[in-house]
Amino acid sequence: MFPKPLPALEPNTFAFEQTPLVKPTGFREYDARWLFPKEINLMGVQALGLGIGTLVHELGVRPDIVTGHDFRSYSSAIKLALIAGMQAAGLRVKDIGLALSPMAYFGQFALDCPCVAMVTASHNDNGWTGVKMGANRPMTFGPDEMGRLKEIVLGGTYQYRDGGAYEFVEGFAETYLKDLKARAKPVTRKLKVVAACGNGTAGAFAPRLLEALGVEVVPLDVEPDHSFPRYNPNPEDMEMLHAIAAKVKETGADVGLGFDGDGDRCGVVDNEGEEIFADKIGVMLARDLGKLHPGATFVVDVKSTGLYNTDPELQALAVKTDYWKTGHSYIKRRVNELGALAGFEKSGHFFFNEPIGRGYDDGLLTAISVIEMLDRNPDRSMADLYRALPKTWGSPTMSPHCDDEVKYGVVETVTERFRAMKAAGEALAGQRIVDLVTVNGVRITAEDGTWGLVRASSNKPELVVVVESPVSEARLRAMFAAVDGVLRENAAVGAYNQTI
Repeated sequence: MFPKPLPALEPNTFAFEQTPLVKPTGFREYDARWLFPKEINLMGVQALGLGIGTLVHELGVRPDIVTGHDFRSYSSAIKLALIAGMQAAGLRVKDIGLALSPMAYFGQFALDCPCVAMVTASHNDNGWTGVKMGANRPMTFGPDEMGRLKEIVLGGTYQYRDGGAYEFVEGFAETYLKDLKARAKPVTRKLKVVAACGNGTAGAFAPRLLEALGVEVVPLDVEPDHSFPRYNPNPEDMEMLHAIAAKVKETGADVGLGFDGDGDRCGVVDNEGEEIFADKIGVMLARDLGKLHPGATFVVDVKSTGLYNTDPELQALAVKTDYWKTGHSYIKRRVNELGALAGFEKSGHFFFNEPIGRGYDDGLLTAISVIEMLDRNPDRSMADLYRALPKTWGSPTMSPHCDDEVKYGVVETVTERFRAMKAAGEALAGQRIVDLVTVNGVRITAEDGTWGLVRASSNKPELVVVVESPVSEARLRAMFAAVDGVLRENAAVGAYNQTI
């Protein structure tokens, strides 16, 4: 029997080569993330593959699975170790090679595989690895499945089975890009588009798709370099958005599009170099799609702008908005449950249901939707569409360090602190708290509509903080200072990655 994993091992030892290493905190709410090889070794990845196969059979799902890997120096090795475990557990593996996460999700449909295991650390820094998994297309695992997978792997209770197989699917990227192009409407407007890929996986695919759509492509950091020399491929980080804005201004582009490390997210910069946070792009797309689909339902995450509820144009279109838990698995599932037209996350994960997409998140399909929105508004620039939104002042996603082992406890403590403040009528940033939303962390709203959010990151040892005000930048900063003041009552909360 394959050995039971240990939670810690000393590297450069015989034990490290003879025993699986799997740190328990790598099992997140809806996918898995580890530092490699500090928190998981290749034998640990094999154990994970055995666990996935065991769980698939336990769920009673047909054991056909598609897998691929992102562009990092170690991802291919990790994928092969994962495949070894999955085959041993009786899974029939179809390997699509270097891929974007949405390419693997598409493979579930195109290759008739109910299951997926995509090796990617997404936008995490170099050194991270992980797996995004699912066994019920287009959904990915949620807390229940991840909890059971953790039990199987850490307990070493995986089951060997006969029937495992392996097939490499050559040229699958062409099938994926051809399908996306077939879903796109012909672009009649002459557009120049910056395609920024942060030297990550999307550089192999996004520029090709955009060129096929007939737009002029200005490539930015599309060359492969898994050291990510300029910035992390994360369109939620200001560093990447600043780089896109500079290139848009330099080239006179109509729009800048930035893709994350595994291509399931898309960030947007307008033609004047204004960096538009993804939740506002979602409002713009909801306005555009709401005209085509009156009364449509949209799902948005709790990090997102309050405009989904207050925008007069969305109200006039009678669209419905459901605020839900942050996380690609949560929003994807909610979109499917409600039969929503689309789901939008502030991080840039956008989920389009039929007739636009298949319900999973795809940054390239988001890019198509932005381009089609511009094409449907030939007399308006991206900046014009952005200025048409009611003005609010919003922060980027800000993440103070907080260890995985304590971050959820810190959020519970902070939530209780805000509950007590609300009950006592205590002011926050000079105003009374009128609403607390605790579906995912805590979102605190003041009398004037200014709000702040604190939640635990699902994929890194961090908290997540977002603030927005419909009143002024001063109120935005006051709310941030007040929320941060409560956070600083907890010694486990460290420095931010970025702030306002």
